[in-house]
Amino acid sequence: MLLDAADSQLLLVDYQERLMPAIFEGPQVLANALRLARMAQMLRVPAFGTEQNPEKLGQNPAELRGLCQRTLSKMSFSAVSDGLVDLLRPPVRPAGGGNARSLPKHLQKPAAAPAAERQTVVISGCEAHVCLLQTALELIEQELDVWVVTDACGSRTERNRDAAFDRLAGAGAELVTTEMVAFEWLRTAEHPAFRDVQALIK
Repeated sequence: MLLDAADSQLLLVDYQERLMPAIFEGPQVLANALRLARMAQMLRVPAFGTEQNPEKLGQNPAELRGLCQRTLSKMSFSAVSDGLVDLLRPPVRPAGGGNARSLPKHLQKPAAAPAAERQTVVISGCEAHVCLLQTALELIEQELDVWVVTDACGSRTERNRDAAFDRLAGAGAELVTTEMVAFEWLRTAEHPAFRDVQALIK
């Protein structure tokens, strides 16, 4: 099973200014999060961010926020408890008016796939054993396919981070790296964005 860009959404959890200095390998973790967000923009994958209690922990970096369609402020450790699923699965709008429905099927324009039909959540963030873990487990409970980008995740200690990965894998999440996401979203060196994405990860 490979990632499909057309079925993916990206979720970037809590890369906040007062938290990142305490994160093990924090600069590398943040750099990979930015790579993921830029790749998502190039490949038209919707991207969302979260911020835990931003009044105390600060915001995500401005560049990361700018690459997200929306950043959700939360107080619960799991973003699902604070409305994340409404972002990932927006209400389906009823079909528009007019006489389009009266046209024969072969003359009707096919509808674009709404975000609500994207079942895969590619997720990364901090802290891996708290907010990332709880959010990912609850997304799995919501029957979404969850792929955790391990080299874009961090905790204050390596042990806590690795324990989160063990638990997530046991719960059914797929564990991947930034480069795995890049090349699976691309699928081929003939993709129009191949050179631009490749430049990001070199």
